This record gives sequence, C-alpha cells and structure tokens, in this order.
Amino acid sequence: MWGLLISILMAVLIGTIGEALVKSGMPGGLLGAMVAGFAGGWLGSYLFGDWGPIIGGFAVIPAIIGSALFVFALGLLSQALRRTG
Repeated sequence: MWGLLISILMAVLIGTIGEALVKSGMPGGLLGAMVAGFAGGWLGSYLFGDWGPIIGGFAVIPAIIGSALFVFALGLLSQALRRTG
C-alpha cells in the first residue's frame, strides 16, 4: 500500500518538475502531472537507462528528463492539431 502511494506521489512530483522545465502545462492538473510522471518514468528509463537515485520505482533523473520530453512532445502535437483544425 505504501509503495503504491509513494509511486503516485513520485509520479506527480516528476511530472510537475517536467512541466516546469518545459514551461508548458499538461492538461488535467495533478492527474495530468501524474500521467506525465508515469509516461516520463517509462520513457526516461527506456531512453537513458536506470541510473541515479531510484525512489518509488522511478530512476529520478531519467524520469524527469523523460517527463520533460513527453510534455514537450505533447505540446508540439497539440499545436499541430490546433493549426489543422
């Protein structure tokens, strides 16, 4: 139970830091930040491996970088869809 709670809190924290680095907001507030954190954790570990401190199942540094990349890519996709619509 505590492991799940720590993972969710870390996902929110990582997603919030990723949003701040890109200076672009994820829609959905804390839920959007949590999605960005989980996606960033997966993307960061896939691209950069598992190095640095690991908290709540997240390699923190690659997860933050992956989260920033995810938010950036989502922002680009959102802008492209707005132009065509």
